[in-house]
Amino acid sequence: MGIAKQPSVVTLPAVPTPYPSIVEFLCRAFPGISPDQWAQRLREGKLLDDQGTPINADTPYAPSKRIFYFREVENEPVIPFAEQILFQDREILVADKPHFLPVTPGGRYVEECLLNRLRARTGLTDLAPLHRLDRETAGLVIFSVNPETRGAYHGLFRHGKVEKIYHALAEVNQPPRENQWTVENRIVRGEPRFRMKTVAGIVNARSHIQLLEVKHKRGLFRLQPLTGKTHQLRLHLSGLGFGIINDRVYPELQPERDDDFDRPLQLLAREIRFHDPVTGTDRGFRSERGLSW
Repeated sequence: MGIAKQPSVVTLPAVPTPYPSIVEFLCRAFPGISPDQWAQRLREGKLLDDQGTPINADTPYAPSKRIFYFREVENEPVIPFAEQILFQDREILVADKPHFLPVTPGGRYVEECLLNRLRARTGLTDLAPLHRLDRETAGLVIFSVNPETRGAYHGLFRHGKVEKIYHALAEVNQPPRENQWTVENRIVRGEPRFRMKTVAGIVNARSHIQLLEVKHKRGLFRLQPLTGKTHQLRLHLSGLGFGIINDRVYPELQPERDDDFDRPLQLLAREIRFHDPVTGTDRGFRSERGLSW
């Protein structure tokens, strides 16, 4: 069983009275875990309050109260690819993530994620990612090392002051008349919830896309997201008629199956550039990974 070494936290929201029990709330918030499992964790003292005191079945529900717990997953999959550390100083760490490895714990993954691998490797327990990549996407992820300056770096991403360049491979059966596009539309959650969709309405997703080269009916694309919506590049490229090779979600949702490590999604977070708000220097990093070109 995979058991997280670092706790996760959930804050009890304001809800109408009568308040639910702690177990009732946890079952609603995390339906994948049974009431018996939560009750067992309570009996074993695995749920803690802000002071590190175990919560029990009689602990009353209190809005804004925080509960700390350690994620447990049976038969956690092993991702047989290694991450690389490209840069590290007192403020940030830049990692080069392999395909298939999640950035943070979630679902079936606890220790097999980039964050926990890096914490174990560096001893830096305060590491925190400043942005995300899909589990299926490879490439650059920047982590904050120093909690005191973390807000300054978060501000770069929040205000769109980080330039990110991706590369992707997609099928191109017929060379298009154009080789550059600016895609602007509105992206919202679809059904199932992990799959996004475009709808009419106020634009919230923008991307610049350029076709760099075509050979053997495959195109190499350069993608620059101007916003950061979930699955934005995958949806924008497929919307142009160029589905990314080995994409199991777009344009058509494929049946669920185990990962095929020989067929990674051909999407790479290739470059990232920004003006460092702490050191005052211009930063630029490039992934050392490649696609099946």
